[in-house]
Amino acid sequence: MLQLSATFDLQQDVVSSIFKKEATVGRIKEYSGIVDTRILNIERDGGVLYSWKGTTGTTRIGKYDPNTRQNKLLYTFDKQVCVSSCSLNKEETLLAVSLAQRTRTEERLRPVSKCLTLLIEIHPINNTKVLKAVDCRVRVQFIHPDTERDSVLESHLLLVAEDGYVEQLHVMLVRQEGYRVVMLNPECLAKDRVAEEFSWVQWDSQTQRLFYLTHREKAVLKCVQFCHDHNCETLFELELELPSNPFTCMRFVNLGFDHHQETQHEREEMRMVVITNKTGSMCVCYSQPACADQEIKYTIVLVHRGCSKTFSVALDGTPSPCSTDLLPLFIPIGYYVVVYLSGHLLHCINTRQQELLCHSLFLSGVDAELGVLGSDSVVLSLPESSLLDLNTGRMFTVDLNPSFLMDLLHCSHSRPDAQRLAALHCLLLYMGPNAALQLKIIDWICDNVMPFDTFDQIQEFILASLYRLIYKKCLSLDEVLPYSSVFEKKKVPEGLDQVPGVTCTTELHAEPVFKGKARSLQGFWEELQWSTEKMKYFEAVPNPRYRTSQNLPDWTKLLTTLKSENKKASNYLRHIEENTKQVLSMVDSWNLDQKVVPLFQEEDSQQRALIGLMVDKLREHLNRHLPRLGKKKIDVLVVNYVAKLLELIRRMLESVWLKYKLGPLVLCLKQQGSSAEWAVFHVMCRILEATKTLCLPLPPGYHTLLSVLGVRCLPRHTFLQYVDHGVLQLTETFVSRLMTDLDNSDANEELKFSVLKRLPERMEQRICHLWDHPISSACISRDYVRGLLEKHAKTKGSMFMERDEPGFRPEFLPLTFLTKILLDVEDRALNPFEEQENVDARFVEETALKQTLILLGFQDK
Repeated sequence: MLQLSATFDLQQDVVSSIFKKEATVGRIKEYSGIVDTRILNIERDGGVLYSWKGTTGTTRIGKYDPNTRQNKLLYTFDKQVCVSSCSLNKEETLLAVSLAQRTRTEERLRPVSKCLTLLIEIHPINNTKVLKAVDCRVRVQFIHPDTERDSVLESHLLLVAEDGYVEQLHVMLVRQEGYRVVMLNPECLAKDRVAEEFSWVQWDSQTQRLFYLTHREKAVLKCVQFCHDHNCETLFELELELPSNPFTCMRFVNLGFDHHQETQHEREEMRMVVITNKTGSMCVCYSQPACADQEIKYTIVLVHRGCSKTFSVALDGTPSPCSTDLLPLFIPIGYYVVVYLSGHLLHCINTRQQELLCHSLFLSGVDAELGVLGSDSVVLSLPESSLLDLNTGRMFTVDLNPSFLMDLLHCSHSRPDAQRLAALHCLLLYMGPNAALQLKIIDWICDNVMPFDTFDQIQEFILASLYRLIYKKCLSLDEVLPYSSVFEKKKVPEGLDQVPGVTCTTELHAEPVFKGKARSLQGFWEELQWSTEKMKYFEAVPNPRYRTSQNLPDWTKLLTTLKSENKKASNYLRHIEENTKQVLSMVDSWNLDQKVVPLFQEEDSQQRALIGLMVDKLREHLNRHLPRLGKKKIDVLVVNYVAKLLELIRRMLESVWLKYKLGPLVLCLKQQGSSAEWAVFHVMCRILEATKTLCLPLPPGYHTLLSVLGVRCLPRHTFLQYVDHGVLQLTETFVSRLMTDLDNSDANEELKFSVLKRLPERMEQRICHLWDHPISSACISRDYVRGLLEKHAKTKGSMFMERDEPGFRPEFLPLTFLTKILLDVEDRALNPFEEQENVDARFVEETALKQTLILLGFQDK
């Protein structure tokens, strides 16, 4: 499920490098000269701080730079010391170190503090300032602000004490002799008290935030934001429903690694971590050890959603004496939170689509193993989707494994539908716009074209892919735009509403309190505050999520309007057409140089109208529920959304076209279709079915292409049944090709007559002009005479005027009389059929004579 990529190996990247350097100067001759190498901290830039002890009795601190893959010696103690915490400022001029001190036998009569905290000048190595000498452990952490200045002559250091307080030291620096950087006034360092009376604390290096938990009457999570101007402010507070006294001793998260901490006799009561995402989401994750009945519980507080979800999972296997110490890891991967307990469970929780269990992937047993980590590994979760194995000193980046997820999709019989749906969403939403991966998913759809019992994979592919394109723009779009077709069903299928072995309870949590000045609540905090406030609105209004199927009544009315000649209707149609033009102009700008599938090459009035309608309804929906975005931004978002829909379907067809190796001969109506064409026709019918249910538009030309394949692949009577049931549409482009490409054999003639009977009257009149056949000529003549006489009846004048024209044939008096009337009307009135192909009285006369001869048997058709 997860793939781990090694980014750092203490032995390879540090120990071997140190050995090579030391060996060249003859200090050591074997690896045993480098002992007790330990990782101390990981700074914001990814640099790894570490210490090691040599055989000469010294302790050294170095830094590994992941960008240059080089090691740098920072400081050397002339004796062996126990470094429990370490941090380096951004400019690499100051080093803060906490040393764990143990009382030796000969020193028992002298009082010695348990922790000595130092501030050392290292550019170059110069003064050392004692910051604290106390009987509690102190973690040190420099603040790394975002700044564009090359040289910053000030640093700010956090001292996080085990006694439950945080101090910030402001260190002013001065440059001497052009290169020396020293503390300006080391004896009088300004300091502030940032937080106090807490039992749990977490540092977020990437966002420069400090989270801590206080517990008086209730557990309250607070957050201090450190700004680029070195000011800090408590911006956030949230009450949590935690057990009383959840932490009996101080817990540090992301504040380095203390390898000299005394072994705690009591077990770890709770594991807790705060995970944030730059889009404005925040999750508070905590768990307690497994109960005696082999059940483990973990809670995800979705702050941006205003609720918390508590999962209870029954662990497989027989109870073990160590089961009470089992605590899962919480690993952030994008907007997923992965809950991992080796060999027991791996739960990939979707923190943005949390309504149903089927959108989060749950695995257990063998699927929950991470092969590169041994059973005795001590694994810690780090920010930025990373893991650290403290025993081996190896670091890994963690990501979802697309190969494993694809295997889940292909295991159609052994995997439940909920697992496959969750895997499909992981692939489509998290993995991003990966062309090769998208092609594999489309191949899977082609191989499993019929819908599953509980969901339609084509609908899920379309909606989830569209959601991926816009979900980063605004967190609240999660609540108003569709991402799954499951919500289009009247009732969620049982197979998607529950996961075997997992129970979930959802509760509303207390509203968070946002503090600080307005200028401080920007970026992440502004989005989070707006999301939490907007959730109250979404809970109060009915149907805030846009459902495309709700457009069906409006689509039915619009189809009626297309046939109407009402002026008001014409104005509305012009508005719809303007929407369509915006979308198609955007699609044209994206079109590839090589068009594999002939789409967007014809006027399809119905699909153009549906495109414009969807733009109209989606724009209206977003303006109603998210006016904060602004009309201009919404207009761009909506047009882009619908254009991406059309482009997505085009890419699907293109992939299917290439998969079955179809060429331009497919468009020829004279030949019978192959098995490959039948497969493509089947997939296109399924795409049509999926989009029709959701009332989604198709690219102009789709119905023509489908009808062409239908003629080639289906028996004639089956083809007409598909037409009668609305599966195939008789577009004007298709019927025109049918009339011109097929000859007038008996079978083809019967098909053409059957098609003409099913056409609207106006289209039939236009199509008749394309078919060179006596019957079509007769139809043209009748329509011409009817129109001409109707127009003549409205005018005054003689019904007959004598003419003396050369070549006038009087042999058949009824026809002669009719011809004279038509010639007279043609002279007196405008021809209502001017646009038709050279239809006049003489054409009518010749057609009538030819029809008579055919009826009398003197001439073949």
